[in-house]
Amino acid sequence: MASVVDGVLPDARSVAGPPAKGPSASLAWLGIVPFFLFALLFLVGPTVYLVFGAFQDPTGALTLANIHGLFTPQIMAAYWISIKISAASAALGALIGFFIAYAIVHGGLPAWIRPTILTFSGVASNFAGIPLAFAFLATLGRLGLVTVFLNESFGINIYRLGFNLLSFWGLTITYLYFQIPLMVLIIAPALDGLKKEWREASSILGATSWQYWRMVGLPVLAPSILGCFLLLFANAFGAIATAYALTGSSLNIVPILLYAQIRGDVLYNPNLGYALAFGMIVITGCSNLLYLWLRARAERWQR
Repeated sequence: MASVVDGVLPDARSVAGPPAKGPSASLAWLGIVPFFLFALLFLVGPTVYLVFGAFQDPTGALTLANIHGLFTPQIMAAYWISIKISAASAALGALIGFFIAYAIVHGGLPAWIRPTILTFSGVASNFAGIPLAFAFLATLGRLGLVTVFLNESFGINIYRLGFNLLSFWGLTITYLYFQIPLMVLIIAPALDGLKKEWREASSILGATSWQYWRMVGLPVLAPSILGCFLLLFANAFGAIATAYALTGSSLNIVPILLYAQIRGDVLYNPNLGYALAFGMIVITGCSNLLYLWLRARAERWQR
């Protein structure tokens, strides 16, 4: 047992001996090899292949004809429709998702509601593709459950009133199914980051609840909200399975046009399809970069 000299205990590190060695650095790096391998094979590799293909003709020679082809009226119209659908679904998803997240974080609801909504949001934010398209056709299609119910119970025919599931607003509403839950999942931690001291200080200084949110809460959350909007925009802009399964070729958006260029029998031009994908990569990449920048600014405020 270690002795005590002049009433001073010896250093604990000298008593315990040298620290035990952890796993070697090489084994630690080995643990993340699957991640880098997956990213290389399914993200970096296909992206590089698409970029090179966008600047090649069918013979493999370098050309700018594919990039020039992006500026034709049909393709520009497809990009514009895709941007409008993505912006509309992102704006509505961000607005509705924000109020849902506020209700479960600061609304004083029963404790069981928050984990329930967050669990559902985690599932719904990943529910897309053919199952989601079928669900909306069975719900809001011409013979869907809600459509028939409104018509038989209240005499309201939503299709005679101008609604069409296979249209701009139909696809936008369908996208909201996964946009709203994604917004809830992303913005809830930011709402948790609002310090109680800020609310208490504003109350002591005589500020109303509206003044607190206008002068403190919303300015602090603004980078997070804008960043979430950009992330939702990129999420909707790259969605293809849901749009293709729901509308087929009736709506001229970029993912469907891209699919027609690569796999179609009439518009078959793979290199132009690569150029379309390259344009999508540029747009979504800019959105994600702005999101990361805004998220960094938000994190500085909430530390």
